[in-house]
Amino acid sequence: MNRSLPLRTLLRAAVVLFAFGVCISASATPPQNAAPAVPDTTEQRLVACTSCHGAHGGGAVDNVLIPRLAGKPAGYLLQQLEYFQTGQRQHAPMEYVVRQLSPAYLRQIAEYFAQQDVPYEKLPVPPVSVEGMRRGEQLVLRGDSTRGVPSCVSCHGAKLTGVQPMIPGLMGLSYDYLSAQLVSWRTHTRAAEGPYCMGVVANRMRESDITAVSASLASQPLPTDLHPAPASAQTEPLPGWCVMGHSEVTP
Repeated sequence: MNRSLPLRTLLRAAVVLFAFGVCISASATPPQNAAPAVPDTTEQRLVACTSCHGAHGGGAVDNVLIPRLAGKPAGYLLQQLEYFQTGQRQHAPMEYVVRQLSPAYLRQIAEYFAQQDVPYEKLPVPPVSVEGMRRGEQLVLRGDSTRGVPSCVSCHGAKLTGVQPMIPGLMGLSYDYLSAQLVSWRTHTRAAEGPYCMGVVANRMRESDITAVSASLASQPLPTDLHPAPASAQTEPLPGWCVMGHSEVTP
């Protein structure tokens, strides 16, 4: 009996072995045009945030309507992310970015930006009359009891740098951003749970008051220490209709 394999079988085996060798060679040698691996770092994962809000959340240089995140109380930042996710605070790009994020991830984002410490930039303020600036200063420092409007400092801290863990600072925010947020509170495109403090305040203010207080706040000289004040610094009780958030974040 002829024990040798048919020529056709030998040729088929040779082709298979050749192809197998080519596959091994290809797998052992990475493509020259392969994209470099993306680093798994917090900074890389937050590119969607910093591409708008600036490196480390310092604010957008070319868009005064995009606010600073760095140094804001973590509880406040987490609460705003939650509001964007539920649609209680409306802004299409932010709603899209946070839509699928888990509660734990939202907390990581909030705590990361709360820990950032980057320089503030003074932004230009449009011309406002002397009377308007005087009215703005009154609202910032003393409020207006005749309209039931508390002062800004009574809630946002004596230096307007915010109060831990839930009240944001107003320093370093642009005139346009401050004005836009007050309008958002008035029109309920920005909201909070239940009766909410800023919604009440904004609707007790006249339109001219919004211009005045935004200009006054944006013109304030920056204090040396811009960190939020500790909760113990809040000695003046908030109005009964002012509701604090529930987000449990370690400041």
